[in-house]
Amino acid sequence: MKIRPLTPKFGMEIFDLTLSEVTEATEFPEIRRLFEEHSVLLFRNQKIDELQHLKFGQLFGPIEDRLVDEREPGDTYKIPKVSNVREDGSIIDELDEHTLHLKANFQWHADSTFMPSPALTNILIARLVTSSGGETELASTRVSWSVMPKKLKESIRGRGIWHRYAHSRAKVDPNLAKLSMFHKWKDQHWKSVWTNPVNGQEALYIASHAYKVDGYSSAQSELLISELIEFCTQPHFVYSHRWKVGDVLLWDQRAVLHRGRPWPYREPRTLSSICVSTTETDGLEQIRLST
Repeated sequence: MKIRPLTPKFGMEIFDLTLSEVTEATEFPEIRRLFEEHSVLLFRNQKIDELQHLKFGQLFGPIEDRLVDEREPGDTYKIPKVSNVREDGSIIDELDEHTLHLKANFQWHADSTFMPSPALTNILIARLVTSSGGETELASTRVSWSVMPKKLKESIRGRGIWHRYAHSRAKVDPNLAKLSMFHKWKDQHWKSVWTNPVNGQEALYIASHAYKVDGYSSAQSELLISELIEFCTQPHFVYSHRWKVGDVLLWDQRAVLHRGRPWPYREPRTLSSICVSTTETDGLEQIRLST
């Protein structure tokens, strides 16, 4: 395989590789090495169906399933879609709760920090793209942490941060935050810095779901979290991806924040999304604090 940087500081685009043919014994060890080292990987012009998408995700670890408690006996896992298209092909209204939920993802976040096992990676595949907009933006909290001013760095180092799913949804619409789907999991308490167990690199671990920092009041926490995210998402820490059908983009949730961008809501858009959960091998127990 051939590679080239996505940005001067993080991310790699990988060429001459067919993801549907990757196995644990062949190309995957090198993919995983690049993932640990560069945090973001892009593969273009891929023809990969849902079963192949699932098998590739399983190479990274256990597949996250947020609906396991809702599934009827005999029902199988279905790959989630980031989409404004109903099953009948119609477009979901811009003011619909589902669209508001999508818009909540326009906030900078890491996936599933509100769950007992947060995401290691999200593997997104473009199935249907719009004429404009809809970018996915990625910000390296490993790079930004390495150059963060000492005063700001010391304000968060060694502290825990509390995360709640409904917190990020309330920023979009208080009524959205009341839905039961945003209250399935109790608040999670994580260390503010995630040290990669493979290479020892540190990254700030934060998200739009974060609402309280140990040792600070709620108001102080809100200001500090905003300041930290603002610093980490300055343009020189960000890669903005303009989607083409067949693009496969994945990133290390332990060291990268991401957000979606608006698109013309009358146009259909669909990305297939598989999240893989962190395990002890990925440093999960080292980051966990008591709840």
